[in-house]
This record gives sequence, structure tokens and C-alpha cells, in this order.
Amino acid sequence: MIRVLHVVSDFRSGGAEQVAANLLRTADAEQFDARAIALRGPFGLASERTLAEDGIQVWYMGKERGLDLSVLARVARTMEHFRPQVVHTHTYALRYALPYMLFRRVPATVHTVHNLAEREIGWYGRWVHRLAFRRGVLPVAIASEVADSIHRVYGIDDPPLIPNSIQLETFRGPSIDREGWRNQEGFAPTDILFVFVAWLRPQKNPALLLEAFRQGPASDPRAHLLFAGTGDEQSGSLKSELERQIGAWGLQERVHLLGLRSDVPELLNAADVFVLSSDYEGNPLAVMEAMAAGKPVVSTAVGGVPELVEDGCGLLVPPLDAQALSKAMSHMLENPSARKSMGEKSARRAVERFDLRLMTEAYEDLYKKLVAGDRSRWKDA
Repeated sequence: MIRVLHVVSDFRSGGAEQVAANLLRTADAEQFDARAIALRGPFGLASERTLAEDGIQVWYMGKERGLDLSVLARVARTMEHFRPQVVHTHTYALRYALPYMLFRRVPATVHTVHNLAEREIGWYGRWVHRLAFRRGVLPVAIASEVADSIHRVYGIDDPPLIPNSIQLETFRGPSIDREGWRNQEGFAPTDILFVFVAWLRPQKNPALLLEAFRQGPASDPRAHLLFAGTGDEQSGSLKSELERQIGAWGLQERVHLLGLRSDVPELLNAADVFVLSSDYEGNPLAVMEAMAAGKPVVSTAVGGVPELVEDGCGLLVPPLDAQALSKAMSHMLENPSARKSMGEKSARRAVERFDLRLMTEAYEDLYKKLVAGDRSRWKDA
């Protein structure tokens, strides 16, 4: 049995953390002993409870905000206790695992780059990652655009490409039907709901989406824009600024800041259109989740989004273009047949391409190959 250790920042609701949790929960228990180190937490989250209920060992390091050097020793002690054959790091957690990996030879070391390499971490983190990749840590891209960014930033050609995936059944079988959710939340059956599910971070540019809604769909009394997500310590006062702008434009009855939600599958099922206004992206799980729920997508064409939204599943527009985004949203608002056909195509594509087992098996094949000492395919990594 191969011992695999995921090292993550925490198990909050970010895409990287969800990917790590999904890999832990779907690991082949007959071949892999998969466990995790979380630098921060526990926070009493549902995701943490789910991992515990599934019997997955997670060691929480209690990291404080900022660079916490005391965590280095705790991480090293935990890794020495478990003696992993595969260490799989995510986001900035690589810097806390690297000292041990340099001191103790680990047969296989993998780091998933969850965003464009220029954007994943700051300059210091990129310096650490460059060192790690030179010392044998293998970067994995989640989309072709991410692979290109790895080449730009680190000079590594043709890294392994393993797209993200999701638990399809979660979004194909919500616990409450469309009409029931709308009644519960105060929306009419005839309302057209545009839904944004993401952190309120500068990367996601929610202000652009609000402006696009104001320019076009807001003129139709059926249209509502729902923001499902909140800010964090990195995002400053974006929520406050959105609230101020909503009030200034008199859109309080039409734009709804829902905060963090535990009912995202039900929310997506009740929606009409999924919208995303990001300036840059990796391979966003939220787009896959919306498509699995059978929703058309209106998004900026950034990162791996065009690789997801193919074959008539939605409309893509240039980043930072409020007018183009507004026109795409208005087209969806005015064309129920387009919403229906694109949503059906989204659902079919999700089944074909986004099944979680595809991602899990690809990583497990990579682990086995690396543990066996076969790096010929990525000798330049």
C-alpha cells in the first residue's frame, strides 16, 4: 500500500481545498493510505467533519496568519511519523513541506498548480516553488492555460495535465426542488436568476458583474443577480463596496448578497444562468458544478474556462468588458430556448468530462509511476 500525504492550507471552501478533500475521500483504499496535513484549523467546518466521518486522518498544525516558522517543525515531525511515499502539496503549503522533502528523500513529490503560475502565490512563494521544482517536485497543471503559465514562470515544458473534477451526483440530485427553494427564498417561479458562486475576491471581479447587470438585465423586472460567497482576509472590503454600489444604483431588491451557502446544489438547481466575471482563473470548480446542475454559463474567457464551456454550453466574453458581459446576460434573459438547450448541453458535457473518478485515477496512476521511479515522461521537470 502506498502512503500518500496531502499538504493543504486548510479545508475551507476554495477550489484547491475541495480538490484535495475529494482526492482523499475517493482514494482507492486497497492501494493507497491517504492522509493530510492542514496548516490551519480545525475550524469546525462541514468539510472537516466529513473527512473525520470518513475515517480520514488529518493533522491540523494550528498555523497563525502570515509566515509561521514554528509550523515547519510541526510539519516535519508529522511527516517523519507518517513517512509518506507520496507528498502532494497544494497552494502555498509547499513551502512548509519542502524542508522535510529536501532532508528526507520522498519517492514521489507532486504539487498541483491550481491557478495561473503568476497568480498562484507571491514572489517569495514563486522562488520557493522554483527551487522545489529544480529539486524534483513535479508540478501538475489543471488546465492548458495553467500548463502554459508553468512554462512562462518556471521554464518547465509539458507538465502533467490533470483537469479538476467534481462529485457529479451532488449537483444532479439536490435535496429540494427548484420551486421549493424559490418559495423558501422569496423568488417567484417567473423570476430569472443569475447566480455567481465564488469568493468575493479581486480575482473574481464581482464589481464588473454588478456593472454588467446594471447596464442590461436590471431593466427587466424579472431579473435578479445572486452573489453566493463572501470575502476573506485577502479581499478587504469588496463586500462593503458592493453593498455601497448596490444602494447607489437602487438595486437592493434585485441584487442579493447571500454570503456563504451550504445549499449550493439547491441554489444552482433553482437558478437559470450561472455567471462568472473573473479576471483570471485556473480550472474553476464552480463552473463544473453549474454545468453538472444543467445550467448555461456566461463567463469571461479566462484560464481553463474555455476548456470547460465548449460545444454550446454557454457564452464567453473577453475579461474586463462589462458591455460584452451585459449583452451575453441579456441574451440569456431574453431567450429561454437558448437557456434550455445550453443547459442540456452543459449537463451532458459534465457527465462526459467532469466525473471525479477521472481525476482521482489520473493522480493515482501518476503516484504509482513516480513511486516506481519512472520520470522519463517528465525528465525536464
